[in-house]
Amino acid sequence: MTNPAAARGREVRQRLMRAAVELVPERGWPAVSTRVLAERAAVTPSVVHYHFPSLRALLTEAVVAAMRELLDETTSALAAVRNPDELLEAMLAALEPYDGRDPTSVLFMEAYLAATRDEQLRAAIGGVVAGFREQLAEWLGAHEIAAPAETAAVLAAAIDGVLLHRALNPGITSAAVAPVLRRLVAPGSASPGIDGRTYS
Repeated sequence: MTNPAAARGREVRQRLMRAAVELVPERGWPAVSTRVLAERAAVTPSVVHYHFPSLRALLTEAVVAAMRELLDETTSALAAVRNPDELLEAMLAALEPYDGRDPTSVLFMEAYLAATRDEQLRAAIGGVVAGFREQLAEWLGAHEIAAPAETAAVLAAAIDGVLLHRALNPGITSAAVAPVLRRLVAPGSASPGIDGRTYS
């Protein structure tokens, strides 16, 4: 039997997290206060601290959940990908809804910036990104791509960079970057690792 109070509590937590995800892109991470967030979620400020130990904990949980959801969608697509060309197509297709200035893009940029000053947030985001890189590296290794862990790290960073730079230069389209990234995941080609050595 469902506990009505517990169900209401979960619903309020979800409203607070949705409000956080909306407000960070609108106002910027430092400008989201308990009062503003409570108003958006239609609750009193005391309810925020009833459900979360702090405003920082709420913002962290909300943004990490949003990142995990997006990366999980991308990771799920790996199961249907058969070769490196399809891998790039899937990863770049996942970027198409985002132009670097949309709320989701700005949310991630704000979170990355805030993480430079917040060790807890940096560790939480780092864990999500590391999990994605591990899955990507596993796929690359299974398809005989050189230096899979290093290639996964560079490929993930390149995709992030494409999103970031689209806000400044709309010409950085998937079609423009695909040929460059395709060389990165070409099977059997020599590939420089992060440590500077060349792998083949």
